[in-house]
Amino acid sequence: MAGALDRVRVGSAPDSWGVWFPDDPRQVPWERFLDEVAEAGYSWIELGPYGYLPTDPARLTDEIARRDLKVSAGTVFTGLHRGPSVWESTWEHVSQVAALTRAMGARHLVVIPSFWRDDKTAEILEPPELTHEQWAHLTKGMERLGHEVREAYGLDIVVHPHADTHIDTEAHVERFLDSTDSELVNLCLDTGHYAYCGGDSVKLIETYGERIGYLHLKQVDPEILADVVSNGTPFGPAVARGVMCEPPSGVPELGPVLEAAQQLGVELFAIVEQDMYPCEPDKPLPIAARTRKFLRSCGA
Repeated sequence: MAGALDRVRVGSAPDSWGVWFPDDPRQVPWERFLDEVAEAGYSWIELGPYGYLPTDPARLTDEIARRDLKVSAGTVFTGLHRGPSVWESTWEHVSQVAALTRAMGARHLVVIPSFWRDDKTAEILEPPELTHEQWAHLTKGMERLGHEVREAYGLDIVVHPHADTHIDTEAHVERFLDSTDSELVNLCLDTGHYAYCGGDSVKLIETYGERIGYLHLKQVDPEILADVVSNGTPFGPAVARGVMCEPPSGVPELGPVLEAAQQLGVELFAIVEQDMYPCEPDKPLPIAARTRKFLRSCGA
């Protein structure tokens, strides 16, 4: 047993049950997710895609309380690099999620940039590299979002680098961090996505520790990833092939990541997110339980 990681709060998310959408017949019902995430030994959850879990705060409060669960964050999707013209529609989406997140007692809003490549069809929607002007829109837009979300809802935004988005590789993540105000914008470091895009999570934590506001724990299968990269496979089909794998069989090693996070001296959520859409309904629970046991062996 590793030393206790007393500053790390472990949880899970609908993603680990193969949930990517508010409503999809290939996903487990939300009641089953809540029952099984509690059974697997987790006490913290994320809301997942808005509309998957009940959006009535009173009902959701009752549902999670009777399973001894608590909410760590909500999640939003944004395309702020497109400039001020998208602000109104972005804020409408963000407001819905932020209101429910606050009502659940959570303090974080995970912000995912929009995809430049369709994760189902592989259609190229936009160039994978932003122009100088688009970078300015992205960074200033995220700072505005951070300010407005805090003023209106008392939440902190944590931006999630993600495969097939414009914030993905080490170079892009560092450019984003160097171009944004740490008082307004911090990072949700997803260990799987960062490894998928060639990044080193421990190095990032050690270099930009003051900007790490939240963690997503996952691993990638290096053999599948190598094939995905060489063939230019989009993220959705890569997930269906199993590129995001059960710990501890993939990379990065999660023990060193958690140790580095502990050394920051602040309380951090570390939410397990093993992308599995689509998957058989009986597959997630055993994996989730084994993963919780593994993380306990790391001290978390």
